[in-house]
This record gives sequence, structure tokens and C-alpha cells, in this order.
Amino acid sequence: MGRANPDLVDLVGRLIVGGPKDRPPLIAVVGAQGSGKTTLARAAAERFGAVQISIDDVYLTRAEREVMAREVHPLFVTRGPPGTHDIGLLQELIDALSAAGPDDETLIPDFDKRGDDRRPVTDWRVFRGRPSAILIDAWCLGTLPEEAAALTAPVNALEADHDPDGRWRRAVNGLVGGSYADFIARFDTVLFLRAPSFDVVLDWRCEQEADLLGIAPADLSAAERTRLAGFIQYFERITRRMLDGGVKADVIVQLNRNRLSGTMGG
Repeated sequence: MGRANPDLVDLVGRLIVGGPKDRPPLIAVVGAQGSGKTTLARAAAERFGAVQISIDDVYLTRAEREVMAREVHPLFVTRGPPGTHDIGLLQELIDALSAAGPDDETLIPDFDKRGDDRRPVTDWRVFRGRPSAILIDAWCLGTLPEEAAALTAPVNALEADHDPDGRWRRAVNGLVGGSYADFIARFDTVLFLRAPSFDVVLDWRCEQEADLLGIAPADLSAAERTRLAGFIQYFERITRRMLDGGVKADVIVQLNRNRLSGTMGG
């Protein structure tokens, strides 16, 4: 994924400085898959003494998602969309970090994406002390729910084939406007890294996967690219919604295809 844009790291630093003084500022870095939000949050955390937590770290366990798949909709077995995260656990982490003393240790969960399950507590990383800020990178936070009429037609083959009656997307939309909206309302700042279009997301996600595998993007197999093209369909509706303006963000950074920032707005 490369190095974080130093201008954006500086921007996060200004958001930290401008945040509340009686507790660590709570800042969300949001954007499409592969937009560089985790890279940015990690770089800013390292530079400014903050803690970085990805919403990917707090996916529900495989067993918990299997329960959702049985009780709500089969598509909830796949991690990623709203409903597949343990928002309560994430809030507990925020509370613990905000109240931490200089010698306190806070365990930060870790998720094994290859194994598709949360790692055991013994493998979680440790943050010591009280951070200067809490940086949460999350692709979907800040999304505004859609009107019911907009949910009628499927946006891709996944929805057409596996959610023909719209039950899954209505459930996701309800979570977007419910528990996820309640959670993001507690944040001091939402920074949105806006992709130029949904068309770049597959390339970005392939680059991300190649990086995880330790290979060049050009060496990623055609079969793996096809798999990822199917996977990002789980994210497509909400990603397009955010790109079309359906996101509540305090700062918007427009990216180009190379993830370089152009314009900024509020």
C-alpha cells in the first residue's frame, strides 16, 4: 500500500490538536476499500502518539456471523458490511483508552482475515498508556441510510442472485441508520477519503491483497482478481452511496486513482 501521504498525516495532526483537551479526540478515517485509510491512520498514530484501531479488528467471530446468517440472512456470514462488526467491543476499547492512566495496558483485538476469525486474546496487541487521540479507520462509518425506494432494485449480481427480496440490504440499511449512526455520532471528527469512482475499488483492493501476499499486483492471479471482484459487491451499494454524497463527514479529501489528494472540503 506504500507510505501515507505526509500532507494527510499533517491534516490528521491538526485535527488532533484541534480536538477536545479533557480526553483523547475520537477521529474516524473512512473511505472505500484500498483507499489508504488504515495506512494513514497508522502513520498518524505513530507520529502523534495516538492509537489506531481498524473496524476490521473487531469483526464478529465466525461463529457469531453464522448465527446472524441463520437468524437474519445468509449473506451476514461474510465479514465486511454493517452488522458484521462488534460495535459494542469497539466502544469498550474507546472507553478504556480514554480513561487509561500512564501505566495502563489496553488489549487491541486482531482479526485473521485468511482464517476468517478473530485471533485469540493472547495474540492481541497491547497499547500502553493514554493515547493523544483514538483513530478508527472504517470503510462504512458516516454513511447515511437510503430511502426505502432506493433499496428496491439490486445494484449488482450479488444482490440480484442472493438477496432478490431485498431482506439483507434492508437489514444492513437499518443498521446504518441505527446502531452505526449512534456510534459515529460520538466522534469528534469524520475524515472521508473520497475515491474518484467505484471503478477504482477493484484495482485498489487487488493491490491491497497483493501487498498482504507479498507479491506485485501484476502477479496476482486472474482467479484471485475474480474472487475479489465478487467480494467487493458486498461493499458496492454503500460505497456508491458515500461517493454520491450520502455520507456525514467533517472533512472530505478528494483522491485521484493513485490515491493522491486533490481538493479538501468540509
